[in-house]
Amino acid sequence: MIHELPFLGKAKDGFITEGIEEYCKRLRHYTTLSVTLLKEKGKKKGRSIDPAEQEAEILLQSVPGGALVVALDAEGEQYSSEKFAILISDWEQRGIKQVSYLIGGPTGLCRSVLDRADVLLSLSKMTFTHDMARLLLLEQLYRAYTIKAGEKYHK
Repeated sequence: MIHELPFLGKAKDGFITEGIEEYCKRLRHYTTLSVTLLKEKGKKKGRSIDPAEQEAEILLQSVPGGALVVALDAEGEQYSSEKFAILISDWEQRGIKQVSYLIGGPTGLCRSVLDRADVLLSLSKMTFTHDMARLLLLEQLYRAYTIKAGEKYHK
């Protein structure tokens, strides 16, 4: 299974970038991972486009055909790490080849992205920056794969 993570722009803090790189490195031992930094389009003169709609367009264009779309949203389903590992196993058993995880910018995801999503996932009831959500998602993916492998990281 390929886990696609299209990120809107670079993370602003170096420690988050380092954490993202570390978990990407760890995850590649277990699965195929594709992290893409998407360039945000500049505002066009004379047009007032809602930034969330602009982000939605960029994110949705990045989703490969046939991919399962997981949108991170506060209203999404919360899973324990063990249940998230089971969910990933279920996707693998169902023959899902690609999963795209979509994280919005500071204002969250536009309705069009949420409507397109196959799964709405919430990392917590707490609010995180979108950069921190990237790192937390990667850590949870890594944790899920170590759970599936029966390794000690989880404990």
